[in-house]
Amino acid sequence: MKDRVSGFKLSTSDFAKFWLIEPDVTFLNHGSFGACPIPVLEAQQRFRQQLERQPLKFYREFEALLDAAKNQLGEFVGADASDLVFVPNATTGINAVLRSLSFRPGDELLTTSQEYNACRNVLNFVAEKTGAKVVVAEVPFPIDAPEQVVEAVMECVSPQTRLALLDHITSQTGLIFPIQQLVKELKDRGIDTLVDGAHAPGMVSLNLREIGATYYTGNCHKWLCAPKGAAFLYVRRDRQFLIRPMTISHGANSPRVDKSRFQLEFDWMGTDDPSAFLCVPEAIKFMGSLLPGGWSELRARNRSLVLQARELLCEVLGVAPSCPEEMIGALAVVCLPDDVSEFEKTRTIPPIQDMLWERFKIEVPVIYWPGYPKQLLRVSAQIYNQTEDYEFLAEVLTKLLK
Repeated sequence: MKDRVSGFKLSTSDFAKFWLIEPDVTFLNHGSFGACPIPVLEAQQRFRQQLERQPLKFYREFEALLDAAKNQLGEFVGADASDLVFVPNATTGINAVLRSLSFRPGDELLTTSQEYNACRNVLNFVAEKTGAKVVVAEVPFPIDAPEQVVEAVMECVSPQTRLALLDHITSQTGLIFPIQQLVKELKDRGIDTLVDGAHAPGMVSLNLREIGATYYTGNCHKWLCAPKGAAFLYVRRDRQFLIRPMTISHGANSPRVDKSRFQLEFDWMGTDDPSAFLCVPEAIKFMGSLLPGGWSELRARNRSLVLQARELLCEVLGVAPSCPEEMIGALAVVCLPDDVSEFEKTRTIPPIQDMLWERFKIEVPVIYWPGYPKQLLRVSAQIYNQTEDYEFLAEVLTKLLK
């Protein structure tokens, strides 16, 4: 791949061959939708072929396959398989919990100023339907220490607080929240927690038993690199009777007693392609096989690379880091100069993101946050990335921003 600024040749990562990403694209946005490696896609195709060769036989054997996948996922995220169900994405998991629970006028639903927009919309929807009030804790950004997150959240707790919806890793700013401490302090006040862990599985080491959240949902298609449409919802055992899927189907009146209604309802909501769920074990296995140290080395490698990228970009742009290193996983955000172009309210994407893609085929998100004219650039690091990718981005940015 040629550097379209100076023409020198960029090397290709040894691991890029395992992905279908176009070789002339500098792909620095794994965080948005992930990217599934070829061997996992091949496993998915095998499941799909099994399904189409003999659909009835496949669905007779489906439950055992699904249970096996949940068992392996449970080992990976530190949870009992009986407390996990598969969902298509974390937003669906958030919907299932919030729209299953009952709230009354005067109840307070606590979240933060950095909650993911889709999930915040669910919270707003439920509040409007029930008369509950959404309370927003203002988490500072840039931020100096994780303790500031805890302080911001706990200052907003009141006797009316019924539930807290919290990110584990924020989407806009890439911050790892001190989620275990937050959950504990809220639990000590008698408040249930719903954790939006969309980015966590595969980026950070997860142990849901230790975190102790009442509800936790996470994507498998991002850093775990499973196919699109694979995510999970964890519900603490004493709350499972409350939580229903968005689609009510056969499990609602199943006479079976060998499984909880929680499992029976979520496991079958109607005919669908379950191959993404079934490929989660293959994704765990494949990604864990790429480096000698397995998943621990992979996570450490990605974190080290994104920290290098942040340091380079901050130096080139002459800006200070926006958070301490301890709050970084495999995402890092850099503040860009304010957008000086004439803002159109219908435009949600800063022009510089379009220029990076259209002129240089660099795929990296730039957002207005917390709003125009402030701009944040967010880089991801996955094993197919390398230092040269970020050097190319830095060189292009210096030219564009002039």
